[in-house]
Amino acid sequence: MTKIDIVSGFLGAGKTTLIRKLIREALAGSQVVLIENEFGEIGIDGGFLKDSGIEIKEMNSGCICCSLVGDFGTSLKEVLSTYHPERILIEPSGVGKLSDVMKAVQNAGLGADVELNSAVAVVDAVKCRMYLKNFGEFFINQIAHAGTILLSRTDIAPAQKIQEAVELIRQHNPKANIITTPLQQLDGADVLKTMEQATDLEKELMEQVKAMQEEHHHHHDHDHAHEHDHDHDHDHDHAHDHDHAHDHAHHHHDHDADEIFESFGMETPASYSAERIKSCLEALGQEEKYGLVLRAKGMVPSLNGSWIYFDYVPGETQVREGRPDVTGKICVIGSKLRQEALKELFAE
Repeated sequence: MTKIDIVSGFLGAGKTTLIRKLIREALAGSQVVLIENEFGEIGIDGGFLKDSGIEIKEMNSGCICCSLVGDFGTSLKEVLSTYHPERILIEPSGVGKLSDVMKAVQNAGLGADVELNSAVAVVDAVKCRMYLKNFGEFFINQIAHAGTILLSRTDIAPAQKIQEAVELIRQHNPKANIITTPLQQLDGADVLKTMEQATDLEKELMEQVKAMQEEHHHHHDHDHAHEHDHDHDHDHDHAHDHDHAHDHAHHHHDHDADEIFESFGMETPASYSAERIKSCLEALGQEEKYGLVLRAKGMVPSLNGSWIYFDYVPGETQVREGRPDVTGKICVIGSKLRQEALKELFAE
């Protein structure tokens, strides 16, 4: 199976830096073809496989770099049959629509052994609002069709600018993974994992809570069976009372087991102190204020430049130092959660 990933970016957003990181750190040892494509341009003088519209620019680190012109589908098939790559990275250059590149790949008739794996847009955190205002149609298209959006220049952008960029992006794409951590702090493998949407904190915690409920269900049934055997020879009146108690307990148990859980989640580029996180986790025990919190987990940037990882279950809290993640994430699972109160609790 050959996976195709599209890495787009508006003007000088920093997509080349991302591609180099992926090739060197995440895809090292793989057969990779990098395609730089100028859609709509024709004519290349010289170059390898010229008749098919393919020009090999350079070969390094096990990566084949080439440009395609002319008929995109025919050229792409030629690359596949010649190199049999495990991965193709497409870097559309110039100002273009991400949706057009995606359609070109999907309509190329590449067969069942080739899949469009991901589409990433690199966005300059500092110039996001300006690009949105001046190049609306093209800029919005890249944001709206990306599965992952990487904010570049977050190492120099003010926190307010980063937050503003995230909010602008969310207006046009509420579901994309947004990477706000400076790229140089991340490992290429983490970036690739995010592009492939392999991590879902909410799903992970929800499964853990369901497992807790199943364990509770098992223990309840075991304890109840033991009690029933013990009281089996009691008189009829007592047995009637027992059955009545059983019905009540069973009803209550079903309510617990079938409880509809909900989640609160937020992504944030903000930095926190360990003390602040500990204080927030201690506050989660206030059911009347935040709802019934059964599980919480997150990873956020620390004020000292490192990262804080935390886990919470009622009565037990763990706060530790961890490696950088693609953006700060906080997830809370429970019942009747007070969403606005939780948002305010973790707000910077």
